Amino acid sequence: MTATQLIQEFEQAAEESKSLGTRPSNGTLLQLYSLYKQATVGDINIEAPSNPFDFVAKAKYDAWASLKGRSKETIMQEYISLVNKLKL
Repeated sequence: MTATQLIQEFEQAAEESKSLGTRPSNGTLLQLYSLYKQATVGDINIEAPSNPFDFVAKAKYDAWASLKGRSKETIMQEYISLVNKLKL
């Protein structure tokens, strides 16, 4: 698969993720978020949330940070696979 094809499939999966038949679990949504951020932005580039009681922001930060150093191509493929699994 070429880089252009991968990007097209990733963008299509991102669109499809917005209209899944059922709402994924919070854990799956967090996984989708972190994979999307790593694929589109790259390694985490923001400070950790300063409010210790902002559990959602902390969970998102930790999920994205856990993917640090992974290639965009690999992450895009994982994102596409996850969305395809959720569509079933």
